[in-house]
Amino acid sequence: MGLFRFLGTELIDIVEWPEAASNDVMAHKFQRHDNEIKNGAKLIVREGQVAVFVNMGQLADVFTPGMYTLSTKNLPILSTLMGWKYGFDSPFKAEVYFISTRRFMDLKWGTSNPIIMRDKEFGMVRIRAYGSYAIQITDPQDFLREVLATDPSFTTFEIAEQLRKMIVSRFSDAAASSGIGAIDMAANLDELGKVSKEKISGEFGEMGISVPIFIVENISLPPNVEKALDKRTSMGMLGNMQQYMQYQAAESLEKAAENTSGGAAGAAMGIGAGFGLGQQFVNMMQQPMAAAPAAPPPTAPAAPAPPPLPAAVSFWVGINGQQQGPFDLNQLGQQIAAGQLQKDTLVWRQGMASWEQAGKVAEFTPLFPAAPPPMPG
Repeated sequence: MGLFRFLGTELIDIVEWPEAASNDVMAHKFQRHDNEIKNGAKLIVREGQVAVFVNMGQLADVFTPGMYTLSTKNLPILSTLMGWKYGFDSPFKAEVYFISTRRFMDLKWGTSNPIIMRDKEFGMVRIRAYGSYAIQITDPQDFLREVLATDPSFTTFEIAEQLRKMIVSRFSDAAASSGIGAIDMAANLDELGKVSKEKISGEFGEMGISVPIFIVENISLPPNVEKALDKRTSMGMLGNMQQYMQYQAAESLEKAAENTSGGAAGAAMGIGAGFGLGQQFVNMMQQPMAAAPAAPPPTAPAAPAPPPLPAAVSFWVGINGQQQGPFDLNQLGQQIAAGQLQKDTLVWRQGMASWEQAGKVAEFTPLFPAAPPPMPG
């Protein structure tokens, strides 16, 4: 019985925290098991730690990294609280908390529900975001007072959910007040991260915690907005719609030329129809789109409409060294009457090997006025 009583009252002469149990422990209470700290005991505070003494619920002395011999010289606050005026020789009881001041990295945050914001292009949209951040205890006393309390071993898991809610709330404010469009947010992740970090630093600072790193990794849009964005991107990749339609028409004519079953007349008709339909489509794309009329009530199915008549042959014209057109024969006749097109003007149409003077092309013969015969002698 005497041996057990001796072990139960053995004095603590080394106070330290090896911090080897886990990497996510932010604070650890030194376990004494009712043993008293010996007068002149050694206190070992490692790098990345701070030791805080608490007496009867009151914060006392704080020790930064180093080795200390506990006495009234380095325990001034505790000496005052316990009435040690001229030194002490007896053991004493005090709670010792070791606070980790290193950075706790790669903590995750994300929006559990979409954030609703107003966008200039799409109106009201919903976005989701996620990222990572790091925290560091910069004021051990505030952290012990506001967060730790009497927890013997405090980990990041215990505070991560509360920090995530605060981050999502402040990020929502930053995204809504930034004025950045939903499409442009992906190119401004750093700016959103800086604004969000400034907003959350104040609240975190009240708990003795700083946020040295805050990263917005991704911002996603609803599926319907992503589809609209994909369509807009596809339209931008087409570039000049007129050139694209001309290319498509040329491809169609090449395929039609390979089909010789229709003969020369069929080929000529296909050429005219291809250019005519291509020109109509380009004109339609250049006109502003009107609002779609209301759908009429269902009626009996109408008879199928006949196909459109083939357009006339069109020519390109070289005027003042520039290529213009294409023009149909009607328009070319008007240009000849106005004196804009002469017999030596270069023209070209599909099927011609090179540019020719208008006076040498058969289609232009009836367009130019015939010269009167010579007067009789």
